[in-house]
Amino acid sequence: MKTLYDVQQFLEKYGVLVHVGKRIWDIELMAIELDNINHSGLIDKHDYLVAKLILQHEHEIEERKEKRS
Repeated sequence: MKTLYDVQQFLEKYGVLVHVGKRIWDIELMAIELDNINHSGLIDKHDYLVAKLILQHEHEIEERKEKRS
């Protein structure tokens, strides 16, 4: 996994489709769903951590964009 799209595709494998309408909200909901899947013990620790880092990075980008607006 390298991109937000990769995380979306990863979550889709577990039946999680996220589209709230605002990118930062989508990222936040994906992080919550990822945590839920992890707590259920369904995913590999490495995949979880990589996905969390990608989501965190994308969230920071969106926060910076909002501050500029």
